[in-house]
Amino acid sequence: MDTEQERDFPIPLLNRRTLLQGAGAMIAAAAAPSLSPLYANAEPSSTPISTTGKEIMEKLSTYMGDAGDHPLPPHVEEVTKEHILDTIAAMISGVHLLPAQVALRFAHAYGGEKIATVVGSEMKIGPIEAALANGMMAHSDETDDSHAPSQSHPGCGIVPAALAAAETYHISGARFVRAVALGYDIGTRVSMTLGGLAYQYKTSRDTHQITCNFGAAAACGCAASLSAQQMRWVLDYASQQAAGISAWNRDTQHVEKSLAFAGFAARNGVTAAMLIKLGGTGVNNIFFGANNFYDAFDPTANREGLIKGLGVEYQVLNTQIKKWSVGSPMQASLQALEMIQKAHPFTPSELKSLTIRIDPDEAHIVNNRTMPDICMQYIMAIMVIDRKVTFQSSHDTARMKNPEVMAVRSKIQLIPDEALQKLYPDRVAIVDVTLKNGKTYTQRVSAVLGSPQNPMTHAQVAGKARDLMTPVLGATQTNKLIDAVYNVEKLQDITALSPLLQNKMSSTTA
Repeated sequence: MDTEQERDFPIPLLNRRTLLQGAGAMIAAAAAPSLSPLYANAEPSSTPISTTGKEIMEKLSTYMGDAGDHPLPPHVEEVTKEHILDTIAAMISGVHLLPAQVALRFAHAYGGEKIATVVGSEMKIGPIEAALANGMMAHSDETDDSHAPSQSHPGCGIVPAALAAAETYHISGARFVRAVALGYDIGTRVSMTLGGLAYQYKTSRDTHQITCNFGAAAACGCAASLSAQQMRWVLDYASQQAAGISAWNRDTQHVEKSLAFAGFAARNGVTAAMLIKLGGTGVNNIFFGANNFYDAFDPTANREGLIKGLGVEYQVLNTQIKKWSVGSPMQASLQALEMIQKAHPFTPSELKSLTIRIDPDEAHIVNNRTMPDICMQYIMAIMVIDRKVTFQSSHDTARMKNPEVMAVRSKIQLIPDEALQKLYPDRVAIVDVTLKNGKTYTQRVSAVLGSPQNPMTHAQVAGKARDLMTPVLGATQTNKLIDAVYNVEKLQDITALSPLLQNKMSSTTA
């Protein structure tokens, strides 16, 4: 018999067409005109590879080895800095949540040479341990970014790893930004070649860890100025460290989830880069040949997806920054309700019913969960009552049992819509509000604010970060940190950023 904890996270329905038809839904999604062309190669395929394994590895490793010395297109650089800021804001805002508290206690207990900053604290410790702790903090809740085609949260693993390696090797801010962008490009591509969401459901392997594991390794390799040959070994080490199973979805405290998504991957990336920097060697072509990565994970994967669009299609541009600190499947629903409330204001007492339709695969993640920031019914009830959702309200477990909230929740129904499943990775939501006076309002959101199709502005990303970090760091330090990140490419040594990342008022350190 399942435990209460196991029942809290419903297991995906294995008889659904997501699994019966393999990746049929992914093929349909790849045909959608709004998607990145790269996503067409996310589908596992038995089609023979037209580009040889030698050519793929040569192009991939050369690109990785050169990335730190080549400027990014200006728009890509600006967006990468936005994702760095968004991830830092996730680390700092989550400092009082359980996963971050565990991470900070670990950092304090482990210690080590004072090299890398533990964000949101006064501590500096060894880079491997700092990467793990900061990774856990970055995914201590659902504030961080998400990349739907790879089914991952890339920032929470890549940015902490790149930061620790950058401080270790005293690299420039410009190289740091390029390292982060490289991490997004490499990590997401590996997961997409496997199939993303469909692969995770089919195998129970964790695409979040796979993405961040390879992404963190690539970013750290760039920070360590590794050559093309050494980048081959980085990919080899990342393959050996690729792990994670989706059992994290039964963790009701978000601690294991923060480790699986980010902490372990960030630690692995720093470890791989440091070992190779110090003379470590390995297999030259881990994606082809005997006993390769894909033999272990999926021999039918289309490996050409590793290099398709490389240097042209930057995956950081295909990554969503969330407006609200809640799960990605809820963002579009919140925006739809917000739009209805603005156009047709109503009070909780006037509400008769509220229905939400989203992709079934997304619905099972957020349906009546016990954690507030991933419970669709609770978060939508808060939006009805407060007409806004804040970081505090989205983490208020006690309020989930408030009579007023429960009364509104009883009127909210989440409906899995098979038609919307075909549109994934576009996360589409349809919200219907019916009032007691008989009036009904419907709002569909196909491109939620923060998505690649409807990105936030520089000011909006900064506004989100300011709201999240000010309660922890204070207004003055927060504003200085935002300005520093948005100008980080001007720093000759990334360690100049470190004092602004620290929380001198932290009570979590000794």
